[in-house]
Amino acid sequence: MKRILIISVFAATLFACSQEKQGDEHAGHDKAKEESSAKKYTCPMHPTVVQDGPGKCPVCGMDLVPKTDNTTAATDDLMLTDSQIKLANITTQIVSVQSIGQTVVVNGKLVENQDLSQVVSSRAPGRVEKLFVKETGRSIQKGEPLYEIYSETILTLQREFLLAKEQYDALGAAETRYKSFLDAARRKLTLYGLSNSQVEDLAKNKNAQNRITFLSPASGIVTEISVSEGQYVSEGGSLMRIENTSSLWLEAELYPNEATLAKVGDKINVRISGFENQPVEAIVTFFSPEFRANTQIMSMRASISNPTHVFKPGMQAQVFFSHSSKKALSLPVDAVIRDGKGTHVYIQRGRNTFRPQMVKTGIEDFEKVEIIEGLTEGDTVAITGAYLLYSEIILKKGTDPMAGHTH
Repeated sequence: MKRILIISVFAATLFACSQEKQGDEHAGHDKAKEESSAKKYTCPMHPTVVQDGPGKCPVCGMDLVPKTDNTTAATDDLMLTDSQIKLANITTQIVSVQSIGQTVVVNGKLVENQDLSQVVSSRAPGRVEKLFVKETGRSIQKGEPLYEIYSETILTLQREFLLAKEQYDALGAAETRYKSFLDAARRKLTLYGLSNSQVEDLAKNKNAQNRITFLSPASGIVTEISVSEGQYVSEGGSLMRIENTSSLWLEAELYPNEATLAKVGDKINVRISGFENQPVEAIVTFFSPEFRANTQIMSMRASISNPTHVFKPGMQAQVFFSHSSKKALSLPVDAVIRDGKGTHVYIQRGRNTFRPQMVKTGIEDFEKVEIIEGLTEGDTVAITGAYLLYSEIILKKGTDPMAGHTH
């Protein structure tokens, strides 16, 4: 009987422990289920969107992320996703000491490089029978036909050449002087503008041509036509003007205090209208030896390479002269945000995490700005997409991130 009582007590104790363990397991499961069901998800771009589980943002379609206490905490840190970083084109740069100086901007204009101009003139008197180029502004290539002319002078020279060649063929083997006669006749034809191939064709066909076609001596743009078909021209008379635009001149006007910013041989930065995102380099080649009459203006000329012919004469340009250069902490101009509260940048605090930082700026040129206070060498700062960070933090926090900040 005693044995039965002991077994009964042991069984009751075991059952009670089992029930307690099951109760603890159920309680833990219910607690985890409750925590899982209480977890919220939000959109990084639209924090007002909150859902009970993962999914897509109904506004922008981005993946929802778990909403933590840090998400709603009042902090200036802005955390973005990898896709946001790519879409906003946010890039960073380590703050370093660079050369920076003040910049003076001077307006200028592109004009033809007169050193490369070609004036086509008539080599002999005659009548222009045909023009192959009848309008200005047309691009031509070297060796392309320009005009056809009838000239008694050139016709006579052709006959002299054929006679000299006939004598050389008959007597050249015995008398060397006929070789010099032939060479002299050939040289006259080339000096009057015939090409070597035209002379060779004449020697082969043995038939003098009444009308001779003259070819373009250079590639470029026809900017002037001074003759018309049927017109008689004299020897040396101007017919056309061809401008080679593979190199252009930049002309600018400087005041006396600006004339010392550069000298002949200096390289200067130029921004051409329509190509502001493609700065080019020009070399100063000339300064006017005197100021323009009744003014205090000096002319400057610089040479710009234009191998692809994208720049045209007449385009407006801006010249940027830098002076008073020094070494200082500096950043690209696009990295600095300016508003009514002051000037600030965005420092990277961690992976895809940025925080606004008030800074004090100094001198500034076209590309860089000096940082006097607020940053130290080695800090990592967003240099592109800073304005998107600025608008994003206002969207998420609802206020200006620099409100109440002072230097």
